[in-house]
Amino acid sequence: MIYTVTFNPAIDYVVHTNELRTGGVNRSAYEEIYIGGKGINVSAVLAELGVQSIVLGFTAGFTGIAIERGVCSMGIEADFVRLKSGNSRINVKIKTDAETELNGQGPEIDERAIDELFTKIDRLSEGDTLILAGSIPSSLPSDIYEKILGRIEGKGICTVVDATGELLLNVLKYKPFLIKPNNFELEEMFGVKLQNEEETVSYAKKLQEMGAQNVLVSMAEKGAVLLDENGVIHKAGACSGELRNSVGAGDSMLAGFVAGLPNGSEYALKLGTACGGATVFSDWLAKKPLIDELMTQLQEETT
Repeated sequence: MIYTVTFNPAIDYVVHTNELRTGGVNRSAYEEIYIGGKGINVSAVLAELGVQSIVLGFTAGFTGIAIERGVCSMGIEADFVRLKSGNSRINVKIKTDAETELNGQGPEIDERAIDELFTKIDRLSEGDTLILAGSIPSSLPSDIYEKILGRIEGKGICTVVDATGELLLNVLKYKPFLIKPNNFELEEMFGVKLQNEEETVSYAKKLQEMGAQNVLVSMAEKGAVLLDENGVIHKAGACSGELRNSVGAGDSMLAGFVAGLPNGSEYALKLGTACGGATVFSDWLAKKPLIDELMTQLQEETT
């Protein structure tokens, strides 16, 4: 079974308006409401691909109830820890000719709730996959990723980490199966400016030397590169289409890659790239018809 963790899930309230004026009344053209959070995004795209997963994390208040119902409505099993106080966050995204965001903080997460999450994670067994994605709220200890990976070390659980900076670097000692930085995150971690694909691969190798088994680097319009556990480099070009949305593209790529792994690294990289592209070319997360279309596009480019 695949498990995804979303520490601070949200309701994303997306407002489309022709003009945004500060200090006055604005009216929307139309609105959309989505259930957000990086782990939830991964699970949603996995569901589109027919792959079952269970979402872990924390919810609180009436917004938390709405998040749980929303996740279940997508055909995803939810096993959240319910907090006793506060409300899960609402993120407001205002879209005009540019995008403005106001993201909520989310509820306080106490020690009891953390222990309850640990208990759920302790139930994972050999052959399961655990995906940790995104930043952590301020009420959680900064080493929460390390604590989780330390608890399951040696149990035969496949671990996937999509995080940035120290949060990622500090878990490499646990030899995660897969990490997924983008090229800008690589630059930030090593304090460099990457000039070409060769340099990107060079720093991916550094992460592998530090403990990561497989390193998947997304490079936006330049495609993606995978350094696999055998030291083999795999490349995929970017999909062609009209840019409409950037939210969740990395999560979608991660979902596609994990879903495609049983068919080998080359296929997984293509499926991940197709899923990421399908989200970029949609109003929200990738849907199966467009994923299939882009997958065909990528396969034709390599034949």
